[in-house]
Amino acid sequence: MNGGSRRRRLTSRLSAGGAAAQSPGARGLRYRRGRGRLPSDQSTTRSRLAWLNSASTRIGTTLDLERTAQELAEFTVPRFADAAAVDVLEGVLRGEEGARWTGDGIPASRAMAVCAIDELASLEPTPVGVTVLRSERSHETLLHRYCLRQGKPVLVGRMGEEDFLRVAPTASAAEKMRRTGVHSYLAVPLIARGVLLGTADFVRAGGSRPFSTTDLALAEQLASRAAVFMDNARLYGREREHVVSLQRSLLPRVTPLTPGLTLHTEYAPATAARGVGGDWYDVMALPGGRTALMVGDVMGHGLPAAVTMGRLRAVGRTLMTLDTAPERVLARLDLATRDLEDEQVATCLCAVHDPADGSVTFASAGHLPPLLLDGLGGAEYLDVPTGAPLGAGVIPYDPLRVSVAEGSRLVLFTDGLVKNRTDDVDVQLARLRTKALAAGPGAQAAAGLLAEAPNAARIDEVVLLVAERTAEAADDLRVWRLPREGNVASAARRLVSGQLAEWGLADLVDVSELVVSELVGNAQRYGNGPGELRMLRGERLTIEVSDTGPDLPQIQHADVSDEGGRGLQLINMLCRRWGSCRTVTGKVVWAEQNIAP
Repeated sequence: MNGGSRRRRLTSRLSAGGAAAQSPGARGLRYRRGRGRLPSDQSTTRSRLAWLNSASTRIGTTLDLERTAQELAEFTVPRFADAAAVDVLEGVLRGEEGARWTGDGIPASRAMAVCAIDELASLEPTPVGVTVLRSERSHETLLHRYCLRQGKPVLVGRMGEEDFLRVAPTASAAEKMRRTGVHSYLAVPLIARGVLLGTADFVRAGGSRPFSTTDLALAEQLASRAAVFMDNARLYGREREHVVSLQRSLLPRVTPLTPGLTLHTEYAPATAARGVGGDWYDVMALPGGRTALMVGDVMGHGLPAAVTMGRLRAVGRTLMTLDTAPERVLARLDLATRDLEDEQVATCLCAVHDPADGSVTFASAGHLPPLLLDGLGGAEYLDVPTGAPLGAGVIPYDPLRVSVAEGSRLVLFTDGLVKNRTDDVDVQLARLRTKALAAGPGAQAAAGLLAEAPNAARIDEVVLLVAERTAEAADDLRVWRLPREGNVASAARRLVSGQLAEWGLADLVDVSELVVSELVGNAQRYGNGPGELRMLRGERLTIEVSDTGPDLPQIQHADVSDEGGRGLQLINMLCRRWGSCRTVTGKVVWAEQNIAP
């Protein structure tokens, strides 16, 4: 471009001018010694082209935007320039795109990379990760005027006294450039796919020859290639943010009341490329104080895996409300997975905790086994029968029922917690067991296990669920075996009224006696007789009656002349909600009432 197209941008980085908003983990300038300068005569065109072609293997080795920018800066120092800086527009990082800057004033840009020879250490660059903002002392430079507003390069071959102020954003920055012997300046816009990403600027100092028009052409070609790599990293980063946001939105936002269990959950997205998308967990409150725990992993990454995860979690929640047997839930979930049009498969571990006896029933669809810490210094992986992954079409699944003592902890997780590229699964699981034994209680255990994942840069996302068995449900849960003969409804009413009086809930006696009478009557008539009566006091009062009948009750329309069919209608009107759910031995029917504050 013509002589008026002069400018300087390295200043905002290499001269510490302008206002800066510091971000955590910012890094400073990297200094390099090194190889000789690129030749300048025409006979060395081949060496210049070879150097330019080598950029394809030295720049863009990852899909990390900051790393790619740093690779560009380091590639040019010292062979092309004595110092280099790469900035990206803040608007581009927020998703705004355009062929040039069209706003008012000086655009905010983020320092992505800097590199310089040792002799330019006194330039004191803006640390990487800092956003450079306009201040009262800063002014528009040639970089802003030409690179950002017009998308044109800037070449200042030999800098005069007046050029330092035209290149540097502040007077103090210009003075630092004079003192360090900077005498030549070059800046190019970074444009890829019609989008202005930012700028790269270079300086030469001391005995280095000034930049020439040949250097300008070489820098433009290098910038066009590097910009594509940076744009790839930017687009990947944006897609990854979208997938992570979707993933987090599909995971549980709150944990329901879990009698007898204290839960701690963690989710961490992968830091490796395309490692996000398919892991999930769920915690569901079931009738009678039972709790369902589910951990799964869709085999795949990216947006399709995240969408499939959301579908499977929704189907799994629905199935668990209809059946508390985890092996049957997985069998039906397998059928649902096979109906998905994307034909993906997933592993899943399902567990149901019953606070009445402290038991946990597991079923696994190709998932890693849960870890049980007994609270006495012992730890073992439970030998849950491993079925085929969901979607494989190989059923049935077999359950495992274990008793979990008070103070014990269960650790459910996805393979991202232990996975690495070197060790086999037995070594990985043994390492996790050792770390779990050394971890602290509750939330400390979950956070500690996540922090000590095998790789600092996780190659896969992680879901971690730690469930600790407590005695919290002892005072709020009552279970009675109802007699098979005699006036069962009367016996149930006495049990209910006596327990409500003990809990100080006498105002709920009338409705509760009516509810338990109807539930017991339905069990006698349609369910081969009642089995257990269960009462749970939590945020609400729940009354539950079990039987061995196979059919779930439904509200029926009763005519005026019908003698029956109105029991569930009364329960539906008097209670907050009611429902039924299949169990291993039959079913339970329950009703829930609000407790006055």
